[in-house]
Amino acid sequence: MAKELQRLLEEEGLKVIMTRTDEGGLYQESSNNKKVEDMRKRCEVIAEAKPVFTVSIHQNSYPEESVKGAQVFYYGQSQEGKKLAETLQKAMVEQLDPQNHRQAKANESYYLLKKTPSPTVIVECGFLSNSEEAALLATEDYQKKVAKAVKAGILEYLGPTGNESRLENN
Repeated sequence: MAKELQRLLEEEGLKVIMTRTDEGGLYQESSNNKKVEDMRKRCEVIAEAKPVFTVSIHQNSYPEESVKGAQVFYYGQSQEGKKLAETLQKAMVEQLDPQNHRQAKANESYYLLKKTPSPTVIVECGFLSNSEEAALLATEDYQKKVAKAVKAGILEYLGPTGNESRLENN
């Protein structure tokens, strides 16, 4: 989904920087704590790139199989992060599942949200613990639909002035 989103955004003239482009993590095999090292390296890539904002794509899970629906998280201290999250959440509900009543949600503990200098959101595209949603997330068509919804939210967040600045920066 992230690579499809990258393709769609680049077609719109946006510059996209990926923190990784394959399944591998950003850590040394010999690392004592691969997850912490991976998160630190991602934050370094983001800080160095100085993006307008950061969107991190994920899949969710929960102990109860019935829980489902895309949801976007943001750092509670970031008003721009909240605005981006709410815009993305709205686009995902409209384009993926109008029955999804989840709201963009503040989170004060996610490392990536706290440690990045730009407004950052985590897009949980759905629950792998829900068999129905997991089956959808496994299909290329649905993955493209998710990427299109996230793209629509990003373009709405950027607004008309974002469109003009994208063209000027090409």
